[in-house]
Amino acid sequence: MTSISKPRIPLATLPANEIGLTVRDYEGAMSTLCAGCGHDSVTAALVRSLFELSIPPHRIVKMSGIGCSSKTPTYFASGAHGFNSVHGRMAPIAAGANAANRSSIHIGISGDGDSLSIGAGHLVHAIRRNVRMLYVIENNGVYGLTKGQFSASADVGSTAKHGEANEVAPIDPVQLALSLGATFVARGFSGDKAQLVPILKAALEHRGFALVDVISPCVQFNNHVGSTKSYHYVRDHELKEIEQDFVPPMRETAARLPHGGTIVVTLPDGGRIRFGTLPEEYDPRDRGAALHYAAQAQQRGEIPTGVLFVDEGTRDIHELNSTPDEPLISLPFEALCPGADALARFQDGFQ
Repeated sequence: MTSISKPRIPLATLPANEIGLTVRDYEGAMSTLCAGCGHDSVTAALVRSLFELSIPPHRIVKMSGIGCSSKTPTYFASGAHGFNSVHGRMAPIAAGANAANRSSIHIGISGDGDSLSIGAGHLVHAIRRNVRMLYVIENNGVYGLTKGQFSASADVGSTAKHGEANEVAPIDPVQLALSLGATFVARGFSGDKAQLVPILKAALEHRGFALVDVISPCVQFNNHVGSTKSYHYVRDHELKEIEQDFVPPMRETAARLPHGGTIVVTLPDGGRIRFGTLPEEYDPRDRGAALHYAAQAQQRGEIPTGVLFVDEGTRDIHELNSTPDEPLISLPFEALCPGADALARFQDGFQ
């Protein structure tokens, strides 16, 4: 199915941001994903984040691999640059684009299959090199394009749509990123735009590799009783620390989380969910404590969301490699290729 452009019908005057653009200027083609797919909510959060940060679309470079998640770049920032790579290879493409033009805003959209299976090795090196980019994992625990097999992020005991239970231990992208030295690690929920937007804005402003794992339920293959990546399960086991709205697949249920307390919310289907806050002593600058907290929460079956760790003091890929402040694409050919004599002098230094 081919994406089509959204009709521009000016129903009302929309507010403009600092550079004179409206939120419509950050939209893309119409989505061809399943109705109710969490990935479309991630798109909406990205559109809002880019609009509120007043980022010029032409400065955005959006990249993806293969999978349902990798269609997301088509649906936001139509005026941006983009590249859809092969399965699992988005991270090195992003690293190359960043190396060539450090002045751009690099956004990579991937999935749990694209990043944690075939692309795991590339993700690892993007993290350790601290490539400055926003790396979003739209995490639903299944391979949606190939009819719902378990992905590498499926929890032990989680059941598939047809009843079989997963017996293989999952890869948690949050714990993986923390253990590898990622300088910004966060988790969000596609059904909670009010929390996800500030997380994405913080990640876009981060000076380094910013990984945002977004639990994004697959309404076709992984939104049933027994799934740990369903809308109901995430709402019932999520821990967060800022105000948020709750957006079920069909209707919206809104609530306000009290500071330092919990709240019970009744859904349209009669289900009741409880939300709490992160501990008062939680320090997002303590990597070891963040890793311990994430591991303990996983054992308890809880899903902590929010900015879990941030470090602004680590050098990014350009500082590590002493590249010039001016983007490489702006340098003249003579500076990039100084000739055979310069190469010979360089080699003489190793004798």
